[in-house]
Amino acid sequence: MQNKSFPSLVCFYDQTVLKENGDSKLCCEKGHTYPIIDGIPRVLENPSNYANAFGLQWNIYRLTQLDSYSKVPVSRNRLKRCLGEDLWQLLSKPGKRVEILEVGCGAGRFTEVLLNLPGASVTSIDLSSAVDANLVNCPISDMHRIIQCDLNNLPFLIEEFDIVICLGVIQHTPSPEKTIHDLYKSVKPGGHLVIDHYTHNLSHYTKFSEHFIRPILKRMNPDKAVRVTKFFTKLFFPLHRLVKNNRFLQIILSRFSPLLTYYHSLPELNDQLQYEWSELDTHDYLTDYYKHLRSKYAINKCLLNLNADNIWVEKGGNGVEARCKKSI
Repeated sequence: MQNKSFPSLVCFYDQTVLKENGDSKLCCEKGHTYPIIDGIPRVLENPSNYANAFGLQWNIYRLTQLDSYSKVPVSRNRLKRCLGEDLWQLLSKPGKRVEILEVGCGAGRFTEVLLNLPGASVTSIDLSSAVDANLVNCPISDMHRIIQCDLNNLPFLIEEFDIVICLGVIQHTPSPEKTIHDLYKSVKPGGHLVIDHYTHNLSHYTKFSEHFIRPILKRMNPDKAVRVTKFFTKLFFPLHRLVKNNRFLQIILSRFSPLLTYYHSLPELNDQLQYEWSELDTHDYLTDYYKHLRSKYAINKCLLNLNADNIWVEKGGNGVEARCKKSI
């Protein structure tokens, strides 16, 4: 099951190497065991967690955000911008094996982009059952493995990866600062951490659904919450489509409508994809248990506190995008 070229899996309790016992389980020398289901090690303390809604979401919307499905390079462009030209070129070199930890892989929108770069050896992890969707979209190979685990209890020794990438995730964890600290520990000296984070904006503070609908849906049974967000999309999307060419009316409508739409920011998506992205991201927006906001200054300060080098932090994408290098 495990390619020896990847960094070893270890028990997060005692940091001893996990080995297969021939019974679809991984075991450490102290006797802790973890199941292997469909070829994916499930190295979790508690399989039931705050990311359950995300797991259901990515299995329902398994294809929606894949560039191979939309035929629009939205994910590729975002990943390339966050990595920067130097890292992108490094991963594009044939014959190079760069160990990447992709944190919060979801259904694999960035996984498939990484696996198309010849130098990328990718370990994709997620806390939720999204790993099952990732497995279908991006099968396990000599250059790709998938682990279900908690990013705050990683089953790896420290400083094992050349690049740690975490996009669209940190704001949904209990403590963003702790998450960034834990991710940085996995970066090799001379390696890189690449992240992004939601930031403060007027839309967040003035959107009705954020303050009156999300507090209800995030506590709702995940299956029921999906049905609710599908109903919202069916009801409100025609209104958004009607005013798609009027930016002022779009802004006014979005204050009261629970939907997220992309006619303005992603006009290259056709009408069917606009609907699918709206339904998906409305669910994502209204059911996340944690939603933290951090300024560009706060992210920069967090990286400075880690004594990171070559810090780059800019507003962009979903809020703030950043990368840094770990001192040798």
